[in-house]
Amino acid sequence: MTNEVRVAGVGMIPFTKPGASETYNVMGAKAAAAAFKDAGLPYEAVEQIYVGYVYGDSTAGQAAVYSLGLSGVPIINVNNNCSTGSSALFLARQAVESGMVDCALALGFEEMRPGALGAVFNDRPSPMERQFNEMIELQDFDKAAPGAAQFFGGAGREYSEKYGTRRETFAKIASKARVHAQHNPFALFKDQLSVEEVLGSPHIYGPLTRYQCCPPTCGAAAAIVCTPEFARKHGVKADVVIKAQAMTTDTKSTFEDHSMIKLIGYDMAKDAAARVYEKAGIGPKDIQVVELHDCFTANELLTYEALGLTPEGTAEKFIWDGDNTYGGKFVTNPSGGLLSKGHPLGATGLAQCAELVWQLRGQADKRQVEGVTHALQHNLGLGGACVVTLYGKA
Repeated sequence: MTNEVRVAGVGMIPFTKPGASETYNVMGAKAAAAAFKDAGLPYEAVEQIYVGYVYGDSTAGQAAVYSLGLSGVPIINVNNNCSTGSSALFLARQAVESGMVDCALALGFEEMRPGALGAVFNDRPSPMERQFNEMIELQDFDKAAPGAAQFFGGAGREYSEKYGTRRETFAKIASKARVHAQHNPFALFKDQLSVEEVLGSPHIYGPLTRYQCCPPTCGAAAAIVCTPEFARKHGVKADVVIKAQAMTTDTKSTFEDHSMIKLIGYDMAKDAAARVYEKAGIGPKDIQVVELHDCFTANELLTYEALGLTPEGTAEKFIWDGDNTYGGKFVTNPSGGLLSKGHPLGATGLAQCAELVWQLRGQADKRQVEGVTHALQHNLGLGGACVVTLYGKA
């Protein structure tokens, strides 16, 4: 027997540029406090806490939540690259679903530095050494371009060569992100951008220009999950349920298929989505809104197909038909996504969760998607891990 897992409360703070934020422990505490307020629960009600961050010292999670209480509750720190926030949620959900606890908190935060992501420890092998070696074999290495942009830009170029996709198609994704972000008080970049302005920004790699790459940002987000019985006992209106969730890591195809598309996690996303659909007993046609990992426009385009929102090779038509926005088949990234909301690595997955919970509750204000019954989340980290989560109404 397993427990149904409900979302009792969510919280987040506005994302900011590096150097303009509060410290990680203050941001984390504020996001967690917002989730407790949303749920109407005291800190002492939580039985386990999972805290995600990528750039920080050990036990930073304790430093963030200790200001909320000192109940002796287990606090586990999580680092899974850009999928860290969803990895923390995966563990919290698993603890509740298995019956280990009745209520758990997932918290994610990141205090980042300006500029492209880079290694912190240069005196030991990189965890992504195998991925970098494969990338160099496939397309060489450009010392002038950020490493992450070369991974995803290379995948976008491979897709374009296979299907004849236009540069404007990738740029249209970035323009759409800004349209959505203008109504999100938590988003960092809300100025509108035309396709021409996106293409006119400095070229980075492959089809990518600067406005097609997510910025490093600082922020925090949190979610409290519990059983229905716990919610009833504590008077919590937990009417959003996690219907299915799956985490995948790399398989042989990542390296043996010699494809940049596979190298950046396409098969991880496809496999995780398939597991979620099978467990929930529903398919993409039943979903109205999606928060997916648009670290680069190329990844958003590829993820449409990996998640089964459109058949392989049809993403360009999907985009130009407007099926990725309001009035289309799926509203993707109503928050503005990583491209416009920002991408504080440890917080991203939980910010996606918060947005989808608000959508299901009908609390998304001008971003609200009509008739939401199911919402899908996709959070990806190279190295690698992918978490796909399906939410529905209880």
